[in-house]
Amino acid sequence: MTKFQKAFCVLLSLCFFAVLAVMPGPFFLRGNVYRQVPLYCFLEKKATSIPQSEDPETYEKIIAGNAQYLGRKIQEENGIKDEKLLARSGTEHSVTDRTAGAASGGQEVKDATENEASQKKDASKDETSVGLESEDGTSDGQKSKDGASEGLESEDGTSAGQEPKDGASEGLESKDRTSAGQESKDGSSNGQESKDGTSSQGSKTDTDASAEKRNKSDVSGNEKSKDKTKDGKKKDKPVEDDITDNIKAAAAAIKPHPVVDLSPESLANYDYLLGQFFIVDPTTAVTADQLNAASFLGEDLTIKQDAQAPQILIYHSHSQETFIDSREGEPEDTVVGVGNYLTELLTETYGYNVIHVTETFDIIDGEIDRSQAYDYAREYIEQVLAENPTIEVIIDLHRDGVPEDRHLVTEINGKDTAQIMFYNGLSYTVSHGPVEYLPNPYVQDNLAFSFQLEYQAAQYYPDFYRGIYLAGLRYNLHLRPKALLLEAGAQTNTVQEVKNAMEPFADILNRVLSP
Repeated sequence: MTKFQKAFCVLLSLCFFAVLAVMPGPFFLRGNVYRQVPLYCFLEKKATSIPQSEDPETYEKIIAGNAQYLGRKIQEENGIKDEKLLARSGTEHSVTDRTAGAASGGQEVKDATENEASQKKDASKDETSVGLESEDGTSDGQKSKDGASEGLESEDGTSAGQEPKDGASEGLESKDRTSAGQESKDGSSNGQESKDGTSSQGSKTDTDASAEKRNKSDVSGNEKSKDKTKDGKKKDKPVEDDITDNIKAAAAAIKPHPVVDLSPESLANYDYLLGQFFIVDPTTAVTADQLNAASFLGEDLTIKQDAQAPQILIYHSHSQETFIDSREGEPEDTVVGVGNYLTELLTETYGYNVIHVTETFDIIDGEIDRSQAYDYAREYIEQVLAENPTIEVIIDLHRDGVPEDRHLVTEINGKDTAQIMFYNGLSYTVSHGPVEYLPNPYVQDNLAFSFQLEYQAAQYYPDFYRGIYLAGLRYNLHLRPKALLLEAGAQTNTVQEVKNAMEPFADILNRVLSP
């Protein structure tokens, strides 16, 4: 070895030890030293960016492995529920026929009664055939969606959040928008996304005006639209009630048809659970002890079916978020309008008592400024909760920000429907460990709430959810155990697509909250 070669080796050694002295963290504190090598990061990103739909061999193996289990589970559940569903369907049809008959004449009432009797006879005769049909995904003449989606799209996008300095206010929890590869079977796609900041301008309303809005929303949420005549007979239902009944009937007709393996054995596998249901922001970390599917599903998250007092609170930390076809200056075309529709569904269709806060938290001096939005929202929501201690569920409703060429949409019940994502804060960052100034005693409860919602979505609307995004801060989820930050669609969706998304979301929420 020449002197030059010796000197070069010594120089390389000195450089290596210098790097260790300056940046020991990446090598000793995070493990997997090879993951710090730029070449490995490049190859890993390239490998995981291949959409699952472009790997037909793996796709066929997954479908084959799931087919037997899914068929057995669907057959077992349908075998138990078919008789009840059929009887309930017959009763609902007969009640509808009698109501229509009351409006047109007594003769039609008799016909409705005869139709009911004939339906019951036919139901008892065809009970066995209906059970067989249910294995193929049909119920009462209505075919459910095929268990396997035609194209498994891999969604890219994980934005690394900015970590606050110690002692910074919670308003610095500027939420990093992400996109998740949940539509991919392995859930492993990653990439970069930035939060779209374009929103319509608005002005901050005062506290009194907002309180008046809440009171009106509370009253309207509890009013019943059913009128009765003097002799006790019901009048014809308005068009709004018919729409509500149709939404509820459509949700009830859907039967479980998951496209991923939901068996206890698979969910007990940490890597499988993490890959299929969660997306971890690079600024935070999670352990197998924190993600326990059996523990999440074992929690009782039901609430009392007493709508005499407020049960659910909906608000918007970023109330100025808009959509691709939003009209400027029209609140109904913002995320607030989506909240109005969700409130209507939960009150009119499912019978909950809901308060919808439409206060603005992301406008300062007439300009959109979200740096302190979570601080302002927290102060206001804490006051609402103090005035309404019966509230158990809190939903901070947002829309995501994605690249302009990306459209988060699927089809549910024949409608173009925006996809949703749940957003959870762990109050933990890789660089600082536990975020002491943002404590959250309900981290595990929040995770259980999000997971049970996603579990229901995986059974009934498998193309609807994008995943549970785990970030490092708190996002006001400490206010209640059943607190949720929901990302509905993105700026590239239409207003109607996002409002359509509230129908399946209200259904899965009701499934989780109902005893």
